[in-house]
Order: sequence, then C-alpha cells, then structure tokens
Amino acid sequence: MKGTHLGEFEEVVLLVVGILMDNAYGVAVVEEIEKQTGRSVSLSPVHSALYRLEEKGYVESELGGATKTRGGRRKRIYQLTAAGRAALDEAKAIRNRLWNMLPD
Repeated sequence: MKGTHLGEFEEVVLLVVGILMDNAYGVAVVEEIEKQTGRSVSLSPVHSALYRLEEKGYVESELGGATKTRGGRRKRIYQLTAAGRAALDEAKAIRNRLWNMLPD
C-alpha cells in the first residue's frame, strides 16, 4: 500500500465517494464537490485523486453497465472501503483535536 496520509483534496474526494455511495463516478464526484464546496473542479484532478485513493486501498472500483446516453461506454463506479472510512475517521479526529486546542 502506498503512503496512507490524505491530502485535503483527497479527503474531499473520499468524503464525496462515501456520500454518493453507489453513484460515485468521476462526473458525479465533480458535481458533488462543486455543489458542496462552491469550488470549481476539473475532472482530471478528480480522476487522479481517485486513482491514488484506490492505490492506497481507500476506494474500490468496478465498471458499471454500458448506457446509450454514454455511447455504449461504461462508467467506473467507486466505493469507500473500510480502510477509507478509517482514514476519514482518523483525519476527522486529528482536525477535531487541533480545533479544540485553538484558543478562543
């Protein structure tokens, strides 16, 4: 398994994959990130993050069925793994601990 630390963008992508559940594919992830953060995001960095997350074991993917609207092409669907959920829980715990240490 490659490095296990999450960057900020990877964390957002991983959270969105978890939120979308069985509908987490590239374009849907981009749209959800833009909707939730107000950030404009391109598809290429999302795909790169998804590939890295899969290498780390935080997501799994499989090809969905071909559709006429996609010209017969299949979507790669991503799902959050138990290791991905654990990585998100750890990132949240670290952030919460740091926020709690911030003086008023």
